[in-house]
Parts: sequence; C-alpha cells; structure tokens
Amino acid sequence: MKVAILGSTGYTGMMLMRILACHPDVSSIVPISRSAAGRPVTEVDPGLAPSITHLLASTGGRFAAIEDGRPDTADVVFSALPHGAAAEIVGPLVGSVPIIDLSADFRLGNAELYEAVYATRHPCPDMLGRAVYGLSEWHGEQIANAQIVACPGCYPTATLLPLLPFAGLAAGPAIVNALSGISGAGRKEAQNLLFNERSENMNAYNPGRSHRHVSEIEQELARQSPLEVLFTPHLVPVKQGMIVTTTVRLTAELAQQEAENLLRDAYRDAPFVTLSPRGIPESRDVRNTNRCDLGVRVCGSHVQLFSAIDNLYKGASGQAVQNMNIRLGLEQTAGLRVHGEF
Repeated sequence: MKVAILGSTGYTGMMLMRILACHPDVSSIVPISRSAAGRPVTEVDPGLAPSITHLLASTGGRFAAIEDGRPDTADVVFSALPHGAAAEIVGPLVGSVPIIDLSADFRLGNAELYEAVYATRHPCPDMLGRAVYGLSEWHGEQIANAQIVACPGCYPTATLLPLLPFAGLAAGPAIVNALSGISGAGRKEAQNLLFNERSENMNAYNPGRSHRHVSEIEQELARQSPLEVLFTPHLVPVKQGMIVTTTVRLTAELAQQEAENLLRDAYRDAPFVTLSPRGIPESRDVRNTNRCDLGVRVCGSHVQLFSAIDNLYKGASGQAVQNMNIRLGLEQTAGLRVHGEF
C-alpha cells in the first residue's frame, strides 16, 4: 500500500512517519513538503532509523514537492498541513483518493461557523458536506466510506470520548479543564514555548468559550444531546500527553457502578478505549500509544469524567492511522501501539 503525507516535517507528520514505518500493510511512503523538498528525510528527522529508506524508494529517501510526489497515485493521502492551506491543497485530490486530514478545515459542518471560529473564509466550502468527522469510535461506519476524514483535535478527542456516553444524562454547562503537553502547540518558534518560559511554569489560556475547539466539541455533542461547554485548556511543562477532567450535572440519579457500566458498554468493541485500572488515568500510562484511558466518579448530582491520551498519538497521528485502517478495511489496530511506557 502506497501512502502519501502532505506536510511531513511538523510533529504530526513526524509521528505519522514513525507509525506508518511500522505498519504491516504499508509498502511505500511518499513524504511531501514544500519547505524541505529535496532534503533527505533522515537529515530533517534523525530520529527515524535508516531502515525507513526502503519505504521511501519512490522519492530516493528525500522529501518531494507535491508535483513530484504525485499524491493522486497513492492509496491514501494524509494531510498534516495547517488549517486554510489543507483544504486548498487537498481539494483537487478529493474523489480520486481517500483523504485523512489532520487540520481543522473539514471538522466543522458549515462554512459560516468555520469563518466565525477561524476568522477567515473557508477555501472549499462545497467540500464540507463530503467530510466525515473522524472520531473513530463513534463514526466508524461513515469513515469506512468517506472521501474526506476530518480527524478531531487532541482536546476534542480527550473531551468527547468520556463525555458522549453521558450527553443524554447531563445538563449544561459541561465544565472542562484540560492539561496539555507543549507539543500540542506544534513545532513552531515562539517565545512562550522556549524552555526557560515553560520549565517550572503552567498557565491557562483561551478560557471559557474562547478556544477554537469549543465549537467542534459542541457540534459533536449536539448529535447526541445539545450541551453547552465551558472549556479551559492549560499548558504544562511536559513534552507530550494530555489529561482532561470534565464535570457535569446529572439530570437523573446515577450510581457509581451504573456510570462505570455506561462507559464500558459504550466502548465494549473499542480496542483503544478502556476504563483505567487506576480509577483516575495518568498520562504516562498512554504515552506513545493510541489509547484513551477513562475514569468516572459520581459526586451526588454531578459526575466527574477523566481521560488521558497522548496528544501526538491518539490526539493526532495515531487516530489518523486508525481512521485509515477503518477506511481501507484493514484491522483497526494495525500498526498502532497499545502498551504504554514506564
């Protein structure tokens, strides 16, 4: 199977390369990057072992420009491009090859909402109706036939997986507090991401309803039951990992065991989503895996929901590969790690 990656030099593209290099069904990877075209892949990312070069034979082990990489000849195309650029570049490929998009360009259902959230016009509004939201555990049947799979952001993934099973039993607002590793900000040069700024330092940002992912989260909750979200993300001094705690008021009495069973039943057939044996999950348990570990506590008339993911893996590249597996009829777990690190 031939796989093309558009935008291969960011954290998402680098993680994609690592996962796909170990995928049993991938025989060829075409890394495409405008900024790194012509440069050896292992020079740009020395973390990749030289053994990957046999998978990069079509480009001579180098990054290719899009016109040379010919993504239209691949079996599937991953887009790890920034929002705005993604839709414009993958637009001509839609219909000829399945697109797994990791940007925000196809996550929201209409162009007006996209413009309100991202303060720019959508470059391809007519294509929004051809995209399926790529929360793997909830939209598998639609993903299997999708022309475009819009992979969720890391915050929505970690928020929605524990919350969706309770959407019909909850009264808003849902109070969401999320902690993310620094890699969630991407691989860009910025003063607030310097080691001296981040070490021994934590902060909230874009609180309440000001974060872009609030609209994405509420859109998906509305498929089950509309629920207002107050969302506060925090940046913490770890490289990767994400913890989310959500508190909602219950509309009916619920016992602790019933709450746990609700999550177990919702994800009975989901290989990557389980209740943590700790009760409250920790980020270390899921680091470099495609897992989302869950926890739940009933506190009188409220329920607290806990989740842990790796923001670069289940929150981005791992879920993208999971969606590829579903879309191409492969084993859902193919090429994806389930065991955490010490």
